[in-house]
Amino acid sequence: MGQLTIYLDEETEKKLNALVKKSGLSKSRWIAELIREKAAQQWPNTVKELAGAWKDFPLAEELRRFQTSDTDREPL
Repeated sequence: MGQLTIYLDEETEKKLNALVKKSGLSKSRWIAELIREKAAQQWPNTVKELAGAWKDFPLAEELRRFQTSDTDREPL
C-alpha cells in the first residue's frame, strides 16, 4: 500500500477535517474514495439511477410550434 504526504493550508485542512468528521471515515479512506471518484471512467451509480426519472424533454419542433416568425435583422 502506497503512502502519500500532502501539505494543506489551514483553511483547506479545516474543510477536510469537517468533511472527514461528517463522513465517519478516516482521512486516508476519505481521500482514497475521492481519488477513486475523480479517476472513475464510468458514470457513478447515482447518475445511472436517474435514467427515466423524468419525462423526455420535448423535441425542438414541439418547442417551436407556437413560435412566431423572427423579425428582420438590421444591416450592419
